[in-house]
Amino acid sequence: MNVSKKDNTNSITHFILLGFPSSPERQLLFFGLFSVVYTLTLMGNTAIACAVQGDRRLHTPMYIFLGNFSLLEICYVTTTVPNLLANFISTTKSISFVSCFAQFYFFFSFGCDEGFYLCIMAFDRYLAICHPLHYPRIMTRQLCTGLVLLGWSSGFIIFLTPVVFISQLPYCGPNIINHFMCDPVPIMMLSCSEDNNTKFIYSTFNAVFMIGTFLFILCSYALVILSVLRMPSEASKSKAFSTCASHLAVVFLFFGSIMVMYVSPGSTHPVQVQKIVTLFYSVVTPLLNPLIYSLRNKEMKAALRKVFWTEILFIKPK
Repeated sequence: MNVSKKDNTNSITHFILLGFPSSPERQLLFFGLFSVVYTLTLMGNTAIACAVQGDRRLHTPMYIFLGNFSLLEICYVTTTVPNLLANFISTTKSISFVSCFAQFYFFFSFGCDEGFYLCIMAFDRYLAICHPLHYPRIMTRQLCTGLVLLGWSSGFIIFLTPVVFISQLPYCGPNIINHFMCDPVPIMMLSCSEDNNTKFIYSTFNAVFMIGTFLFILCSYALVILSVLRMPSEASKSKAFSTCASHLAVVFLFFGSIMVMYVSPGSTHPVQVQKIVTLFYSVVTPLLNPLIYSLRNKEMKAALRKVFWTEILFIKPK
């Protein structure tokens, strides 16, 4: 693949995303499969956001955070899947230098925001279950709004630094990324120079963010579980455990695979393993989250039934 000249230190103007090399027939099969997965992901997360918006009984901090988390999932999956689908039916599979780093920035910023939202949701459950009498006074409308804004903006602020550092590395060829997205680890491997400082900054940032947020969530839910075990009512215990179980399932799905990939970017994972793990947390997890949050939640299931019934009546011929 020929690389066009830009200047003496950075001659790359575009990258080639290899994706999942296979026969044209299999590429079309992948295109159909991921199109269905993407559509179901959009439908599931949109349904939860609409249910929270449309049902006044869900206008509480827990469901407001969940609705925003679902909107984040839509943004998160949309940063990569449309380009992945385009590459399945493309012969060039190229992406410009700027577009590649834009995808890198938005994908990891939204991912970072999701980590913060999981922390916020854990903090909310901690207050509601461990301090129920003080909860209305602490979790005010102002605090709830502030946490919503914090959850959306934190990733974009924090992740600006590693993106700028990695984009300033010299790239003079080759320009082929053996991945389906602009992942920072294979991008840094294409740099002409061995910049250990940038790798150290990036890995340190990932380790502090992921381990810090993960420990915060685990500590919050540990305190919640201890509080639930002291509840006298079996019905209250069951409801609290049901809510916490769905939250923790999403937490382990989100953090488990990401920690394997990004806490130690110097580790040597086979390329196919990298792709599959990335595919899991970037495509599969956003598809599963609406199911996890709604299956054992009576209020959410009732609101979703209301949303779907309204849609059926709306499109029903008169």
